[in-house]
Amino acid sequence: MRLSQFHLRTEKETPADAEVISHKLMLKAGMLRKLGAGLYTWSPLGLRVLRKVEGIVREEMDAAGAIELLMPSVQPRELWEETGRWEKFGGQLLKLQDRKESWYCVGPTHEEVITDFARAELASYKQLPVNFYQVQTKFRDEIRPRFGVMRAREFLMKDAYSFDIDEAGMAASYQKMHAAYTRIFSRLGLDFRAVQADSGAIGGDASQEFHVLAESGEDALVFSTGSDYAANVETAHAAAPAPRAEPTETLRRVETPTQKTCEDVAALLDIPLARTAKSVALFAGETFVLALVRGDHAVNPVKLAKVEGLADYRMATEAEIAEYLGSTPGFLGPIGAARAIRVVADREVAAMADFVVGANATGFHLAGVNWGRDLPEPDVVADIRDVVAGERAADGGELRLVRGIEVGHIFQLGRKYAEAMGFKVLDANGKATVPFMGCYGIGVSRIVAAAIEQNHDSNGILWPAAMAPWQVAVCIINPKHEAHVAEAAEALYRELRAAGIDAVLDDRGLRPGAMFADIELIGIPHRVVVSARGLEAGTFEYRARTAAESENLERQALLTRLRS
Repeated sequence: MRLSQFHLRTEKETPADAEVISHKLMLKAGMLRKLGAGLYTWSPLGLRVLRKVEGIVREEMDAAGAIELLMPSVQPRELWEETGRWEKFGGQLLKLQDRKESWYCVGPTHEEVITDFARAELASYKQLPVNFYQVQTKFRDEIRPRFGVMRAREFLMKDAYSFDIDEAGMAASYQKMHAAYTRIFSRLGLDFRAVQADSGAIGGDASQEFHVLAESGEDALVFSTGSDYAANVETAHAAAPAPRAEPTETLRRVETPTQKTCEDVAALLDIPLARTAKSVALFAGETFVLALVRGDHAVNPVKLAKVEGLADYRMATEAEIAEYLGSTPGFLGPIGAARAIRVVADREVAAMADFVVGANATGFHLAGVNWGRDLPEPDVVADIRDVVAGERAADGGELRLVRGIEVGHIFQLGRKYAEAMGFKVLDANGKATVPFMGCYGIGVSRIVAAAIEQNHDSNGILWPAAMAPWQVAVCIINPKHEAHVAEAAEALYRELRAAGIDAVLDDRGLRPGAMFADIELIGIPHRVVVSARGLEAGTFEYRARTAAESENLERQALLTRLRS
């Protein structure tokens, strides 16, 4: 490839609307051009990188035994109504009508479509296990698309779907995909972690996310120093609390005229924040619920929603709080409610003794509170809080928090979609049975941005070798007026290509400073400069993208370096 015949347009200024470094550098390098909110055109340069990622994904999916197909991006409403997701998926589902006024959606995912395909194609256990995959554009109507392709509305995704006759087979397919994903991200040269995760809108019994570690990541991840335990903060658990201590204090009412937060109350009473309990008022259906967490902890909404009966909870209004508790926010507690309530206590709170809660009276709290003596045991005890960095993990290690960018997600779906859509096959005994499914997604376009978030410097992108648009840039100094220099560069370029090295020839005739700045910005791992001075000395100027200085190497030494 000659850059004089390639479309490469870089920018000197940082775009004003770009917030994260990947978005800034992809726009400056000319990899992306914005069409609309969350919609981007991939330039020839950006597409080269995208195709590198896509190629590795395909190779590993094929090696794992998955079979590629391609499904429509526009999907009929009727399929989504079979699973109940036409309404449940929410505002991210872009709906449209055709000329016959029939409803469709632009696919954000393809569980319904693949299940419809499978129920028409698969009839016997002899056809299982099977795993179908595609690499295709998806659309999710994000409320606030941002960060470039990190959270775009339209994106490129690899999604795969496995079908097995039983649960053990599903688990085996799941592990095979886990191994394939590990190989994919390792080959891409990314620092990543697989973590336990919440299944979200896709559903299913078990799932894991694959995250590229980066300080700019939107997701908080938790891992233990004592084992390979890792989880998304939405599902992470600390070690179980110690058994509850015996009461040592008497229940007493303390005046807290302006102290509405646990922090203020703890300071007033001169006690540790961990001895206070925070009350969060909720409504679930027709039931008023008070969720309790320790004063130094925060409620985890995902964990809370998994408590039986709280799947669709909402925050209580001040009027409802007054009706059920006879109080105002800031002084709430589980003792002395005006009406019957349900108490859901975090397991840390359930293990507390001699703690402080709101008195359900404006300006007052209760101290020396103990379960079983001053109030009944909680209706429900569950882990409903965020873990905290530094606390003990179940394996005895220390929990630590890092930031990550989700680039892959694998699910054990079970029979959810097959049952909903009436999909059955004959088992070995000739009996109709519902097969088990798995679902496996990789954000191909998001990987490109995540790699930049993890690999960049002040001059531009530092691509992992497998993702770089080219491996080597051969730069010609003054090609229009130094014919022998241009000829030498051409010969070196052809030799590198013949050796299987993905090289590009920068024959645009730019000044050295501008040319080198472009090569560094777009992240080519190796740069070779061919100049009249170097040819006179019998050397080429070589510099790795991550090196501080250049080296002058003779031809054979240069070729040996680049081949290695």
